[in-house]
Amino acid sequence: MSIIISMASFILALGILVTVHEFGHFWVARKCGVKVLRFSVGFGKPLIKFKRKNDETEYVIASIPLGGYVKMLDEREGNVEESEKKLAFNNKPLLSRFLIVLAGPVFNLVFAFLVFWLILTVGERGLKPVVGKLDPAGVAIHSGIEVGDEILAVNDRPATIWRVAIGLIASEMIDNGSVDLTVETPGGQTKDIQFNVQSGDIPEPNDIVNELGIEPFLPTLKPMIGNIVSAEPADLAGLKRGDLILSANNEEVDSWQQWVSVIRANPEKSISIIVLRNNERLALRLIPQKIIENDSPIGRIGVSPWVDEVSNDFYTTYSLNGFSAIVEAATQTVHYSILTVKLIGRMLIGEASVQNLSGPISLAQYAGKTATIGLIPFLKFLAFVSVSLGVMNLLPIPMLDGGHLFFYLIEAVKGKPVSEKAQGLFMRVGLFVLLCMMVLAIFIDIGRIIG
Repeated sequence: MSIIISMASFILALGILVTVHEFGHFWVARKCGVKVLRFSVGFGKPLIKFKRKNDETEYVIASIPLGGYVKMLDEREGNVEESEKKLAFNNKPLLSRFLIVLAGPVFNLVFAFLVFWLILTVGERGLKPVVGKLDPAGVAIHSGIEVGDEILAVNDRPATIWRVAIGLIASEMIDNGSVDLTVETPGGQTKDIQFNVQSGDIPEPNDIVNELGIEPFLPTLKPMIGNIVSAEPADLAGLKRGDLILSANNEEVDSWQQWVSVIRANPEKSISIIVLRNNERLALRLIPQKIIENDSPIGRIGVSPWVDEVSNDFYTTYSLNGFSAIVEAATQTVHYSILTVKLIGRMLIGEASVQNLSGPISLAQYAGKTATIGLIPFLKFLAFVSVSLGVMNLLPIPMLDGGHLFFYLIEAVKGKPVSEKAQGLFMRVGLFVLLCMMVLAIFIDIGRIIG
């Protein structure tokens, strides 16, 4: 069932992002006076197609959900009637053609901005960013931060919950190897802390959180089941909200942390458990699903803890309003765009491993995982992938939008278009590069799965 959820979530996410991207091309093409013949989400045989009243464009949902396209009237692709030549893409001024191609990636970045803004406005609930443990071998231990300190801001950006704080710290460390924190001590004093590493020692993005060596303070929770994700191992095993875990594999379970440790340590292994439900002891058996975290297999069953009023004091909601939300959403979009470019550059010069690439299998897993956790995590996944899609499409690689834009820049300098023969040659090279990248990403995905 988890495979079905992952695939359905992946198709939904890809469908949304492709529609946004292609709508950018479509909308600007219409504004520039180009006749659009077809707007297709997906490739291959059409599953659904229709035309709107007084609209010559054919709208299609096709059978292969791995992309999409906007087909415009173009003399290079067929005969065009004399009366419609002014509506052909190839006959439009250079600036119009440039804007039409640029619109796809730009719409992806705008979409990411809107999603970040929505998340900030609605709010995200999470654990307060209080330091609970420092690894003696980590970066944080040498910074001056101490157990009990609460992180208030990261590089002057507010960080009210742990997920936001550690995410900002990790991305800033990847970006330039240092990050400034504002923290509050248990005594109520405010102090500034800096995490810093040499540029050549910047950890791999996949390892950055472990390398920091900092963990949140976790309240001691009873091993009681809170929310349960449908069709995940806990649900399939018959666990119910409010069940108190008494033992696992004949060993007493005293806390939620202990229960999590048992689950994580037993991916795809049968665990016999005793639960207390309505004052009755029940024997159940569950098999945690195996997932890969930091290149290691761990177990997951799809539950969250029961948080009582006392424990609830350790949680809060991160949200911004008005202009602050707009500024932070724009900052996140720009920051992650620049970070994507820098990461690509680091991989090209060998400073970062190609293991940071994510192929369709990993993306499907991430989509399914975030979708089962909740709407906010899924929206975050959409925003991050939309940023990556927008940035990747701006790279000057033939077959991508950035390749076409590069040809137009050459045309602007030379005063005439790049020859069709030269474009054809570069397109074949670009196709080969993209296929190699896709094959590499799929092999990396398979390597993660088999460990």
